[in-house]
Amino acid sequence: MPRSSLVSERIGQFFLEEDRLEYTEYGSGERWVVLVHGQLMPRRMCQPLARALAAEGMHVVAIDLLGHGRSDRPADPLVYSMTAFAEQVVALLDHLGAEQAVIGGTSLGANVSLEVAAIAPERVRGLLVEMPVLDNALEVGLVVFGPMMLGARFLPITVKTLRALTRPIPRGLVPFWAGVLLDTCDQQPAAMAAVLHGIVFGRIAPPAKVRRAIDVPTLVVGHPADPIHPAADAAMLAEEIPGARFVQARSIVEWRLRPERLDDEAARFVRECWETRAASGLRGL
Repeated sequence: MPRSSLVSERIGQFFLEEDRLEYTEYGSGERWVVLVHGQLMPRRMCQPLARALAAEGMHVVAIDLLGHGRSDRPADPLVYSMTAFAEQVVALLDHLGAEQAVIGGTSLGANVSLEVAAIAPERVRGLLVEMPVLDNALEVGLVVFGPMMLGARFLPITVKTLRALTRPIPRGLVPFWAGVLLDTCDQQPAAMAAVLHGIVFGRIAPPAKVRRAIDVPTLVVGHPADPIHPAADAAMLAEEIPGARFVQARSIVEWRLRPERLDDEAARFVRECWETRAASGLRGL
C-alpha cells in the first residue's frame, strides 16, 4: 500500500540511574509501538519500518539500548543482560507515559521483546519479532560472537582500527544500509566486550515454559537459509505462543531491500493489536 513518509521525528533521552539512553519518536498518538535493534547495531536500523508504521497512524519509538548507538556504553558486563535490556524498554514506556505498546525487534531486539512480555506482560499489547535467537542458533551464535568478544577484550586494536577507518565516512554519501553497517562498526572495545559477555553468558531468551505462557497477539518473521537466525527457531516460537502467526521472508534481505510486503504484514498486525481488547499478559505458569 502507498504511504507518505511525512511523519514527525523527534530525538529524546532519559536516564536509568546514572546511564543515559537515547531514542527517536516517529509520529504521535496513543497507539504505541517500540522497536528494538539487533545486537551491536544502532536504532537507525529501525527507521524504515518506524516511518512506515508512523505513516499508518502509529506512535513509534526506536531505542538505543545501553551499550548501543548513542546511548551510554558502560564497560561493566554486569549491567548487560536480556532482562536488563527488557527493563530498559519498560523504563522507556514509563518515561513516555505509555501504558501499553506493541513491542518488536530484530534478533537481539526479538529476544528483548520476549523478555518484556515475560517481566511486564501488562505493558505488552502485542509482539512483532523478527529472527528470534533460540535453541537452534546457540552453537552458531557462540562460534560467531565468542571470538568477537575475545577480540574486543584482548585485541582491542582491531576494534579501534575498524572504528578509525569507518567513522570518517559521511553517512549521507552511502546507501542507507551501508550507513547502518558503518554505524555498527563504531564500537568501543571495552564496552563491546562487556555487551557480548553479558549476552553470551546470560539468559539468551525466556525458557520454553515461559514462552508458551505468553498470551498476547504475536507475529513472528523468520528467514530462510540464515544460520544465525534459523527459520526453525522462528517457526518453533510461533508454535509455542498460542495464536501466534508465522511469516517467512523470501530471503534474508527481503525486509531490508524490498520491504513492502513485510511492512504491510507488520502494519496490518499492529493495527489489529490496537483494535482488539487490551492484552491479557501471561497465563499462569
